[in-house]
Amino acid sequence: MLTVHHLNFSRSFRILWLLEELQLPYELVRYERDASFRAPASLKAVHPLGKAPIVQDDELTLAESASILSYLDRKYGGARLSPPEGTPEAAIHDEWLHYVESSAAFPIMMTVIGKMMGGLPEGLGKFSEPEVAKTFAYIAEGVGEGPYLMGAKLTLADIQMSYLLATAKSAGLLKDQPVVSAYFERLKAVPGYQKAIEIGGPLSPPRR
Repeated sequence: MLTVHHLNFSRSFRILWLLEELQLPYELVRYERDASFRAPASLKAVHPLGKAPIVQDDELTLAESASILSYLDRKYGGARLSPPEGTPEAAIHDEWLHYVESSAAFPIMMTVIGKMMGGLPEGLGKFSEPEVAKTFAYIAEGVGEGPYLMGAKLTLADIQMSYLLATAKSAGLLKDQPVVSAYFERLKAVPGYQKAIEIGGPLSPPRR
């Protein structure tokens, strides 16, 4: 049976969502962040990175959201949440899948962490602000009339995008982003998203 190592308020939510979409049985191992909001050291006993998500499938131990999503969809889902392999749509989908945790995440997470720390230094703020705006513009253009990134069908790219948008929303970054906000609301309305929240808990801690 699949084992999912799930950390609260983390990217491992994405894996729970996919597994609910595929209706696969799995064992859930829960971890709690410490007082400094870091993952517990016990996760390093599962994978050297010591971060969630981590999935174990027989002898395989796999980290990183995009890798896990692709692996599970191919092996257990008949790739039904991915465009047909070898097509232009598949290449575009893969670009979105990896864009989330590379070009998109960097300026957004920098801004979010800066807000948590009382604000970014002036120089970093001047860098991140236009990069965040460019990121949301690119996502909005990609969604277009949607409802999802690849058109009418929910894909792994949408599941991958969900956590980043939840983080951005919790930091107030979506207030002036109507297209991206509407897209995120559509993701939240998907039953698999709601089930993953029910199982794994909220994506952001309550505001103090």
